[in-house]
Amino acid sequence: MRRFLRDNGLSLTLFALFLVSFIGQALTGWTAHAEELRLHELPEIGFLAYLTSGHFISATFENWESEFLQMATYVLLMVFLFQKGSPESRKPDEDNPEDEPPHKRRGEPDAPGPVHRGGLLLKLYSHSLSLALVGLFLASFWLHLAGSTRRINEEALQHHQPAQTMIETLADPQFWYESFQNWQSEFLSIAALLVLGIYLRERGSPESKPVAAPHAMTGH
Repeated sequence: MRRFLRDNGLSLTLFALFLVSFIGQALTGWTAHAEELRLHELPEIGFLAYLTSGHFISATFENWESEFLQMATYVLLMVFLFQKGSPESRKPDEDNPEDEPPHKRRGEPDAPGPVHRGGLLLKLYSHSLSLALVGLFLASFWLHLAGSTRRINEEALQHHQPAQTMIETLADPQFWYESFQNWQSEFLSIAALLVLGIYLRERGSPESKPVAAPHAMTGH
């Protein structure tokens, strides 16, 4: 068990932080929503009912959408573009190990199963990271859209107004405002990481170049 915790400490810690933050969001969102209902002299809803409300679903997947868009964009752009001096970038003037054709490793016993099998399965596996991230972005985008529509219709019901369809929400500037305000911050943060990594260091982190490495050194 100790070895498992050591070997997986980073992912376990991040998932634990996610869980704590997710619970915190749910509890504080429920409290804030209850206060909003009280101000409008409407009955409060229970915690489990709140988890399926438009208020919670829209806010949750609005953020997930931007995170998965950021990572999918980052992974795909790194295939084609370079940033000289960044530890995150491939080297522009050298061969990079990630460009090696996978079929050359087919005979190695530790290679993943799709490498041994080849064919279409290997082609899909060769792009499985970006496919997974794009899929998670699209799923989160749809859930953000569905949650926003539910939130709008919940508010419309309270004010005796007509319901709105998802297509109408898709044409709503407020929906795109929610998306763009998150997207711009994600793209800014990853660009800042790329550029700051050229000149700044964090000893011991694989996301940083060695402390004594020259600024022009690209990759690790």
